[in-house]
Amino acid sequence: MKYIGAHVSAAGGVENAPIRAHEIGATAFALFTKNQRQWVAKPLTQKSIDEFKSNCEKYGYGSNQILPHDSYLINLGHPDLDKRQKSLDAFIDELQRCQQLGIDRLNFHPGSHLREISEQQCMDLIAESVNFALEQTQGVIAVLENTAGQGSNLGYRHEQLAYIIDKVEDKSRIGVCIDTCHAYAAGYDLKNDYEGVMSDFENVVGFQYLKGMHLNDSKAKLGQKLDRHHSLGQGEIGWDMFKQLMQDPRIDNIPMTLETIDPSIWADEIKQLKCWANAV
Repeated sequence: MKYIGAHVSAAGGVENAPIRAHEIGATAFALFTKNQRQWVAKPLTQKSIDEFKSNCEKYGYGSNQILPHDSYLINLGHPDLDKRQKSLDAFIDELQRCQQLGIDRLNFHPGSHLREISEQQCMDLIAESVNFALEQTQGVIAVLENTAGQGSNLGYRHEQLAYIIDKVEDKSRIGVCIDTCHAYAAGYDLKNDYEGVMSDFENVVGFQYLKGMHLNDSKAKLGQKLDRHHSLGQGEIGWDMFKQLMQDPRIDNIPMTLETIDPSIWADEIKQLKCWANAV
């Protein structure tokens, strides 16, 4: 089963996210459980928690159909100890929010070395941070998102994701989210070599760790290392790859969400993806 949706707004409260997802025909959704551009947020109210769970049940969203995204401010590999601790505290808070909402996974960008330490040192710090955060929480999978490789961001190679996973002690609580735009911009030619890219992912990381996908076309060219999303079929990747993806039996039962640039056509994009998924 392919669960297909979009990153919907949680404006007015997280309880509104499942409603908005349902309105566009989504069978999966992503959300922010707090303001993604602030370090600290008010705790979730019991009313919001109860209504979120109720709305998920009402519209048929199970825990494996929801993939929240943490704050963009968090850098678990920050070279500065105090700033890394600030990120770690915020990350733990995000994991705890997922626990409260009954969500079993949280998507995050691995981290950046800021050109102050080596890539390996940074990845070691990321894994150390994840291990500590998982010790403080229960039941929520930390889901590494591949990056486009812009700036000093890590996680743009399958080998980097695998390195971090190898250092995480509880393998049942670590996973990966593939962003198609990021992968293409990082140099993985999903357009012309879909099977080659997926085989490399399987061999280096393993599909058992795939816990979600972000479905985005790319404004950036192959290997340009720019994070520039586009609507499906309107960017450098094109529609054909997404059709292949929807018909790939290895990739099932995970949240697959749009972060494309025009929310007004999300319902149409979802409808087309569902059509291909159901054609298998």
